[in-house]
Amino acid sequence: MKELSSLQIERLKYQPKLPSSLSGGINNLTLVEGNKTECVKDAEQIKELFKNTYGKPVVTFKSSNQTEDAPVRNIGVILSGGQAPGGHNVIAGLYDALKQSNPQNKLYGFLGGPSGIIEGEYIEFTPEKINAYRNTGGFDIIGSGRTKLETEEQFQKALKVCQNLNITGVVIIGGDDSNTNAAMLAEWFVKNNAGIQVIGCPKTIDGDLKNEQIEISFGFDTATKTYAELIGNILRDANSAKKYWHFVKLMGRSATHVGLEVALQTQPNITLISEEVEQKQMSLKQIVNYIADIVAKRADMGKNFGIALIPEGLIEFIPEIKSMISNLNDVLATLENDNSYTSADENTKFNIIKNKLNAADSAVYDSLPVMIKKQLLMDRDPHGNVQVSKIETEKLLIEMVSNKLTEMKKAGTYNGKFSAQCHFFGYEGRCAFPSNFDADYCYSLGYNAFALMKFGLTGYLSSVKNLSSPANEWVAGGVPLTMMMNMEKRHGQFKPVIKKALVELNGPVFKVLEENREKWALEDKYIFPGSIQYFGPSCVCDITTETLKLENAAKLTAV
Repeated sequence: MKELSSLQIERLKYQPKLPSSLSGGINNLTLVEGNKTECVKDAEQIKELFKNTYGKPVVTFKSSNQTEDAPVRNIGVILSGGQAPGGHNVIAGLYDALKQSNPQNKLYGFLGGPSGIIEGEYIEFTPEKINAYRNTGGFDIIGSGRTKLETEEQFQKALKVCQNLNITGVVIIGGDDSNTNAAMLAEWFVKNNAGIQVIGCPKTIDGDLKNEQIEISFGFDTATKTYAELIGNILRDANSAKKYWHFVKLMGRSATHVGLEVALQTQPNITLISEEVEQKQMSLKQIVNYIADIVAKRADMGKNFGIALIPEGLIEFIPEIKSMISNLNDVLATLENDNSYTSADENTKFNIIKNKLNAADSAVYDSLPVMIKKQLLMDRDPHGNVQVSKIETEKLLIEMVSNKLTEMKKAGTYNGKFSAQCHFFGYEGRCAFPSNFDADYCYSLGYNAFALMKFGLTGYLSSVKNLSSPANEWVAGGVPLTMMMNMEKRHGQFKPVIKKALVELNGPVFKVLEENREKWALEDKYIFPGSIQYFGPSCVCDITTETLKLENAAKLTAV
């Protein structure tokens, strides 16, 4: 029995492309500084919390003809948060840059996420170890975790571990919360004259870690192509069987970038956008009526089938439920150590919650099906958030749409058949083989992270932009982590966090969905993307997301 698939063998051979500014060699770079920066919000509080790392300039790199000698350095790397395709290539790019700079350099991987640097659990990377994971999906090379880095004790332990290994730089690969960790650790190291730099890399398949300098987070390209393939398959099946409505919940906790991108790639009948629901203050009833209306219109055309894309985090954006969840979070925070609640049976817990919520929120909570009420009481994630992936919003909508259609049938306004299937696509995309784009992008981010360290920078996020162009035209550099921060309420307290980038309803990407929504709802303009392509014409293999194409086209038009 062979140990590797044919695709694995071929992908291990793939050599990722670098921006031209980096391809000349890690010791042949010039740093170009831009203007000093400000955070996106709450400047006074952020400036006070990050006195030593706030306000630094955006930087870019240029290739230089001069070669500099490089001292021996040891670097540590952490994979943090949920998996995203391409994480292994970030580490490979970091390793190659580090060894190219000085063959005596060492790279240590902390095991199990941020806890590894606290507990001193690590491995030293070897060429054999790195080569076995190039261009592969997953985070299994060293594992990941969601430990928050925020206490004095944690920082002291991390410092001791780094000193024992002579580590002078740490790279944290993660999303917005993970890179908040990076910012906190960088500030503490500078404040305490530790001599240890911290650089972050932008990972999240949700696509919500982005700004003018971070055009896309890694993993988004691969994940959306994976989901688009699956949804394309379901569209083909629905169009063949012609008897099922498929409700698909898609990963994307706080932003609907994934759902929007997949919709542009496949053109389903219904696409809900959480940010739109919030802006229009759409109630749960209005959402149900909107879906039921399309189901009825299609039934009148003899089409008792279709597909609806549901954002994973939708329930938190529905105004009355958002208010209730906020109130619920505060209530649950007070009940964490209350034995009368923690030891109570399910119905008693429901009643305790109902009585502690304010009147309006209590009514909303009480109106929900038992299934949803129970799911809303599950343990919060390490950041104090509802675990929306475990809330079966798709089932809630199917039940409510079915009830609405029954009412419409009695009123004589609906005469179709409604049979629904539900799906949740999340884990299917997190560890897929990275696309050529993500393989290149991630390798460049890792290589670039070491370049930032080479110039003594700390508290920065590795940035590679101009991503809708060929890789050799990409622009490598760094953006200060504090530039992306604001204050948000977590576990009942306001804390500094990197601000999530939500879908812009006035932006070019959403506008395409908005302009085509009615046509796609009724006319079955389905697209079947197929699987990710790794070999063949560049127009097939190196194609970028619709999101990047539209956003960069809009920038060029504005210029």
